[in-house]
Amino acid sequence: MNLNNIHNVYFVGIGGIGMSAIARYFASNGKKVAGYDKTASQITLDLEGLGAEIHFEDAVKNIPISFLNTEKTLVVYTPAVSKNHAELSYFLENGFTVLKRAEILGKITETTFCLAVAGTHGKTTTSAILGHIMQEVNATAFLGGIAENYDSNLILGADKVSVVEADEFDRSFLKLSPNIACVTSMDADHLDIYGDAEALNESFVEFANKVSGTLIVAKGLPLKGLTYAINEVADYVASNLKIESGKYVFDVKTPSSEIKNIEFHLPGQHNVTNALAAIAMADVYGVSLDIIKKRLSTFKGVKRRFSYKIKTNDFVLIDDYAHHPTAINAVESSVREMYPNEKVLVVFQPHLFSRTKDFIEDFAVALSKFDEVLLLDIYPAREEPIVGVDSKWLLDKIDCKNKKLSKKNKLVKDIKNSLASVVVMLGAGDVGLLVNEVRDELLKTIENEV
Repeated sequence: MNLNNIHNVYFVGIGGIGMSAIARYFASNGKKVAGYDKTASQITLDLEGLGAEIHFEDAVKNIPISFLNTEKTLVVYTPAVSKNHAELSYFLENGFTVLKRAEILGKITETTFCLAVAGTHGKTTTSAILGHIMQEVNATAFLGGIAENYDSNLILGADKVSVVEADEFDRSFLKLSPNIACVTSMDADHLDIYGDAEALNESFVEFANKVSGTLIVAKGLPLKGLTYAINEVADYVASNLKIESGKYVFDVKTPSSEIKNIEFHLPGQHNVTNALAAIAMADVYGVSLDIIKKRLSTFKGVKRRFSYKIKTNDFVLIDDYAHHPTAINAVESSVREMYPNEKVLVVFQPHLFSRTKDFIEDFAVALSKFDEVLLLDIYPAREEPIVGVDSKWLLDKIDCKNKKLSKKNKLVKDIKNSLASVVVMLGAGDVGLLVNEVRDELLKTIENEV
């Protein structure tokens, strides 16, 4: 298949984070793009802004007429789509070229010098860091999250070098042809696909064998390659970690040189490890250490992953997608590491009545670690209310003196009445939209005070 001969690309599941990056790529390269998704979102809105035709009802009649040409239209679908999906069935039964997302990503990158990031944890952040560094050589990066620097999951460059997430789900990464790759972790995951951890490990070995150039692995993984670690003997070592003014400063030893006083703004040592993997890959490719250091200092992170909305000497507002007790604990730990002497207020919007009910005790323990707590109403998403399950029930279980229920229209006032200098807004509901309104109102207050 020659992509140059394709005029139209139709996506079944266009709003997915991985699918939409590929849709952006084709739209930005002059192809006509259309597709279906279950619900509208900011991602689909952004794609429509690029000219994509998108609808939200699974019906063959909704497919644009110009996309019904089997010779000029390529169809891309996500494995998450049901096998009895009407539109997908139509394309499969009528002679269209139909490819999984991983297959088309493989096609796009097979003619490029490909840097692939694999692993059960850390792929998106590592890929985003690497994509940011590799902008220096005009690489195109396909990401599994929205990079803050670009407000996109696609960093569009030229067609010579690509950066991709190598996803182990459904063995997708075996469709890639990486020249340089890293593996960040190999924890048991996706066992519904693999059956057991041994089968998952075997797929990582198979991926490693596909790497034509250099493989880079987190130290301790059962793969042969250059290694990276923090404060351990490895080919790439991060050391002398310090926190200064809410950012990391550290040194990195490479196999042949050293970078001193790297500044990096993402919290948590796990993110330093992700940065180290990206440093190793860029170094192996040939990006100078001075440029790597400079690019790292300007990396802003991935949207809704500990995203700074306000960051001054006196006040910090952070947005994060955390909606499970484990994730809330990780955020709290990172905040304490970055701001050990500051009072921290958490604004939490529980997501789903069922999740709140199932994890009520764990939510209470996690939220009790903060100095102050503001709870919004439960975001129902697709669910109907459950009798007795509400934010008041959760609030009563939280062991914190400064805690209260809040409403969206009262939230800014409640935050202003707090003495906390660090505010963290958490949740998977519309709190992700609300945080921008809160930011704007708080910035007005800060500017007036100045």
